[in-house]
Amino acid sequence: MSSRNSRSSRPIVIRRAVARDAKRLTRLVRGSDAYAGKYAAAVAGYRVGPDYIEAHRTFVAVGADEHGGRVLGFYSLVLAPPELDLLFVADDAQGRGIGRLLVAHMQSEARAAGLDRVKVVSHPPAEDFYHRAGAVRTGTALANPPAVPWDRAEFEFRVSSE
Repeated sequence: MSSRNSRSSRPIVIRRAVARDAKRLTRLVRGSDAYAGKYAAAVAGYRVGPDYIEAHRTFVAVGADEHGGRVLGFYSLVLAPPELDLLFVADDAQGRGIGRLLVAHMQSEARAAGLDRVKVVSHPPAEDFYHRAGAVRTGTALANPPAVPWDRAEFEFRVSSE
C-alpha cells in the first residue's frame, strides 16, 4: 500500500483491490461520464468481478481522509501481454491528479514485474489524458462492432528501469 498526495494535497492511498471492491469498481465503470451517450453501450453490461481482480494486478485509489476510504479510481495491469486494461477515476474526483498517481503506480508495478513497455487502447475521451501522462501513440485499434463501433488510439507507456 502506498500513500501519496494529490494536487489538492488530500491524502490518497493506493492499495491492492480485493474481491469486496468488485461492485464499487463496476459502478465506477458503468457510471463514468466518459461512457455517456454514444459510448454507453460499451459498458452497459460490463462487470469487474472478483475473478478479474484476482487474475490481474488491480489497484484502487482511496481517499484517506474526508472520503472515508471511498474508491476514487482504479487501474488494472495485465502482465501478458503487458497492457493497462482499465483505468478509471470517479467523475467528481477528476482534476485532482489521481489519474497521474495511478499511472505512476502502474509504471512502478510494471517495472517490478520486469516490463519495459505497457500498451493502452484508449477510449476516445481519454486520449489527451494518456498523452499528457507520457504515453506515446503507437497506432490505432480498429472498431470491433457491436461492442466497440469506433476506432481507438493505441498508446504505449515506456517503463524506465530506474
